[in-house]
Amino acid sequence: MAQKRGGRKWSAKVTETSDALDLEPKVFEERDPGKIAASLKRSAEHSHRRKGTSFQSAMSMLTFYINRAGKGLPASRKRALEKAKDELREQFGRRP
Repeated sequence: MAQKRGGRKWSAKVTETSDALDLEPKVFEERDPGKIAASLKRSAEHSHRRKGTSFQSAMSMLTFYINRAGKGLPASRKRALEKAKDELREQFGRRP
């Protein structure tokens, strides 16, 4: 069963109440991959609760969102979010 009694999916609660990051509102609704990556980077760098590095936390949250959205994610949104992964790597200097 994907939903709890309140009608909300558990993944939405995780995204909103992550113990690692305090996300900016509607970050995953942004169309620009660079802005998504920058927002996740800011959130990760300002978090004092994360367990891994800032890069790991930001990438983990982005991957979590993509995986949980699954088949319901339009192709254009998925492309933007996948591009945000590349942007995140670049912003953290993880590109070879």
